[in-house]
Amino acid sequence: MSELFPMFVKLEDRSVLVVGAGAVGQSKIEGLLRTGADVRVVSLTSTIAVQEWARNGLIDLREREFQPGDLDDVLLAVIATSSAQLNRLIFKLARERGILCNVVDVPDLCHFYYPAVVRRGDLQIAVSTAGQSPFLAQKIREQLEKQYGPHYAEWVQELGETRSQVLKSDLPSEQKRDLLHSLASREAFEAAVQRHSNGEQEGHAA
Repeated sequence: MSELFPMFVKLEDRSVLVVGAGAVGQSKIEGLLRTGADVRVVSLTSTIAVQEWARNGLIDLREREFQPGDLDDVLLAVIATSSAQLNRLIFKLARERGILCNVVDVPDLCHFYYPAVVRRGDLQIAVSTAGQSPFLAQKIREQLEKQYGPHYAEWVQELGETRSQVLKSDLPSEQKRDLLHSLASREAFEAAVQRHSNGEQEGHAA
């Protein structure tokens, strides 16, 4: 098997199809909503949460059987039905159209896999075993969640703002690079956490 190509994809305003809106489909839809994707959902039945998203205009929910036309103009397709026959059919149609498809929990019917993800604001750390052991990926994610705590979210945002200022400065290129390296160090992170902690303590004291 060839190696997977790891990448983070911008899905904002891109059409993504989800077939199946049970508990599993709901979790996939929820993740897609965070990306700003144009989410289309086709399912005979759906959870209360999915119905609520549709009422609020967050998704386009079509409560009927899947039709081949549902794949029109779609970038990705996520399939979460209980029918193995339907799953294979949709995967086949998606492949013929050059659409990347993921049939949940069926590695052989996936062009891409969902990684286990640690999210700390703009920092995302993704772990994948190419579908071989999702439980191992989850365990590694749990370890990373302890290593990279919630404070990383604010720190990454600060790094982005500081990086823009450094790049706009008149400093020599080599000095800019060295400065950016030092700002991303463990020592810089711990100093940032200490500043936030002192600020919170002063706020409570006031």
